[in-house]
Amino acid sequence: MAEVLLFHHALGLTAGVEAFADGLRRAGHTVHVPDLYEGRTFGDLEAGVGHAREIGFETVVARGEKAAEGLPSELVYAGFSLGVLPAQKLAQTRPGAAGALLFGACVPVAAFGAAWPEGVPAQVHGMDADPYFVGDGDLSAARELVAGAGDRELFLYPGAAHLFTERGTPDFVPEAAGLCAERVLCFLDARKG
Repeated sequence: MAEVLLFHHALGLTAGVEAFADGLRRAGHTVHVPDLYEGRTFGDLEAGVGHAREIGFETVVARGEKAAEGLPSELVYAGFSLGVLPAQKLAQTRPGAAGALLFGACVPVAAFGAAWPEGVPAQVHGMDADPYFVGDGDLSAARELVAGAGDRELFLYPGAAHLFTERGTPDFVPEAAGLCAERVLCFLDARKG
């Protein structure tokens, strides 16, 4: 069983994020889902990103790092969109990472001042026409992350939805979400202790 630290997106800790975590738990994995927004949730990305700007992206990352304290070092760090910031930073900088799962976002590796650690596998999932993922440079960062690495993969799904795994929202794309979940479970199963 893998142990996962999963960070929510800009909408906050929603029922959709919890449902995704519950799917991983049903498959036998331990999943921690901290609330980086301290109880706040938002109905649209613009409002959620506005809140992240208001509290500061560095605060979001710091809350993610704090959530990792006291947990084993052999975690798989996972994040949806905004949650990729703490997930990717921890995967790159916290010794012992078991892997990274990045959904709808990817930060240039150089942003965290460290090379991607040898032997830390990763999956990046995004839609091929998502204006945030493609237009904001995340797709380019993802391609750079996986280039020449046999243990890091980029999965592109057809469509323009940003939070395509988020049940209960207009962005939810059941077929893509299902395939994404299958790939994630294969990744986690390979990390079972």
